[in-house]
Amino acid sequence: MTYVNPSDTNFAAFKNLPRDTPIQMFNLVRYRKEAAYPEDHPNHGKGWSGDEAYREYGKTSGPIFARVGGKLVWRGRYETVLTGPDDEHWDAAFIAEYPDAAAFFEMITDAEYQKAVVNRTAAVEDSRLIRFAKSGGGEGFS
Repeated sequence: MTYVNPSDTNFAAFKNLPRDTPIQMFNLVRYRKEAAYPEDHPNHGKGWSGDEAYREYGKTSGPIFARVGGKLVWRGRYETVLTGPDDEHWDAAFIAEYPDAAAFFEMITDAEYQKAVVNRTAAVEDSRLIRFAKSGGGEGFS
């Protein structure tokens, strides 16, 4: 099973969490070999890879992400799976931080973001987007 967009149940749970505290969104993304744009989209037929379409998503959504106060706090490059399915891999992994969940909602409801997110949908074969409350570092795992 693959996941590109949140289910209604998961989105409802997200919306029911506090909106006035900082959040960190852990992202794992696997790109399609070839981007899958709707036939009426200007990028349809360009022959872009999922990677190219995701870069376009970053370029077009980045200013909105920054405007709402979002920032990338970690980005990693996939090497191998230690615990998990042997055939699992991710093309992108990062943590995006927002000043609060309200900023995330402001971003995803922005009219320009709605245009930009078509690139993400075209690019992504599978993904995970997991919300965490911001927490400090430390010496141990607990």
